[in-house]
Amino acid sequence: MEPAPHYEDQYLALMRRIWTEGTVQRDRTGVGTRAVFGAMMRFSLADDAVPLLTTKRVYWKTAAREMLWFLTGNTNIRPLLQQKVRIWTDWPLDRYRRETGSDITQDDFEAQIVGSAEFAEKWGDLGPVYGAQWVNWPNYQPVGEGLFQKMEKGIDQVSLLVESLKNNPGSRRHIIEGWNVAELDRMALPPCHKTYQFHVADGVLSCILFQRSCDLGLGFAFNAFSAALLIRMLANVCGYQPGELIWQGGDVHLYLNHSDLVEEQLSRTPSGNPKLKLLRTPQSIFDFAIEDFEVVDYTPQSHISAPVAV
Repeated sequence: MEPAPHYEDQYLALMRRIWTEGTVQRDRTGVGTRAVFGAMMRFSLADDAVPLLTTKRVYWKTAAREMLWFLTGNTNIRPLLQQKVRIWTDWPLDRYRRETGSDITQDDFEAQIVGSAEFAEKWGDLGPVYGAQWVNWPNYQPVGEGLFQKMEKGIDQVSLLVESLKNNPGSRRHIIEGWNVAELDRMALPPCHKTYQFHVADGVLSCILFQRSCDLGLGFAFNAFSAALLIRMLANVCGYQPGELIWQGGDVHLYLNHSDLVEEQLSRTPSGNPKLKLLRTPQSIFDFAIEDFEVVDYTPQSHISAPVAV
């Protein structure tokens, strides 16, 4: 009798398919990719299961800190760097170098962001990226004569979602949307994981995440864990059991300069079934802290590094 497939097998199969059959594309970064259009994976979250990749180490606390940052609505990298989370530095650093002509190192740039609130305000903001849209989507009120005024407080999609999940679980409108067309050109990076739709059935909460663009070699590991974490947090505060994460990708790609990563990862065999524990139920989705999360039984193979395309 053959063993049941590991949840990570579908990820490795997609990676192999892209690397062997994907179309070579010129892309925004100039690096180039192999890509397919349209992919789906399903991950059970029952019994505390979490889709952490085991064929390489995923620094899940970094992804968790990023998710908590999204929920604050903050769009400046300073709070992340204060927690030694460096995953968003590349974009403001690139802008700083272009606009000033400086060849400043990443370490020095980050030190200035952390050390100076004024410097961070000028150079550390990413524009209205994820968190801004999730909890403060711009809202306008008419003031007469065809004019509109921006309201001080925008639309809090996350709070509305929690209310809807609790009070109208059968709704087909449990959605968080990040793709605000009017503000895309102000964002350091338009949202990749752009649309989350939630579904409640028999007291079980599931989510479809649509990701318009997915760097399968680097970004996916964080995206899958973060989405699973968000589902668990919402289920926790709304009184549901976690169900499934259904991940859908539009342009799913591997960068051409990631051959070492791809070939090394495809040579490995997934194993183990890590668990994500939520250690308390806070009063609000916004009250979670990094100390509330614990991952157990996670024994991945070694980290595989690869460059980020900016």
